[in-house]
Amino acid sequence: MEYTVETITDWFDRFTQVINEHKQELSDLDTPIGDGDHGNNMARGVQAYQDAKAQKMPETIADVFKMMAMAMISKVGGASGPLYGSAFMAMAQASKDKKTITSTEELAQILEAGAQGIQKRGKAEREDKTMLDVWVPCVADLNEQQLTLEKITEYVEHTKDLVAKKGRASYLGERAIGHIDPGAKSSGLFFATLLET
Repeated sequence: MEYTVETITDWFDRFTQVINEHKQELSDLDTPIGDGDHGNNMARGVQAYQDAKAQKMPETIADVFKMMAMAMISKVGGASGPLYGSAFMAMAQASKDKKTITSTEELAQILEAGAQGIQKRGKAEREDKTMLDVWVPCVADLNEQQLTLEKITEYVEHTKDLVAKKGRASYLGERAIGHIDPGAKSSGLFFATLLET
């Protein structure tokens, strides 16, 4: 599988659409354990990306990632903006000067840089009930060409059983158990739309 600027923009267009479709659900997930605005925030971020793209089409794959990074950082409140922004910025650096990504493994390496960007910014580990609980295993599966929708769903659902160690949800301790992490859910949508593309 080869990934071009067009493939990546198609992916992000689909991601935009799916975030808008799930906006209410994401905010509902965020209500018991966060500020209740994750869906609205993410929708603002992807819209800002679409607005930037309408003004100037990205020329390289790195441009696409950078455009999404800037949109997330400037428009998405809470922890999600800086975390997603760090991920896309790291992905932009990892894909510098690339006109195409020649294989799924290469894409996995770029996404791995994104996961490390999140880790660095959020100081979180896997099993801390964050988006990393989806990013880390999804990137590993993608690298092995074994990523499926079932697995993505499983990783998102798994955050239900975890005690939050980061962010606002961490103040709830055990009471956060039983709730899916909203950032994990939006990350699940991100990887699911990659599979569709």
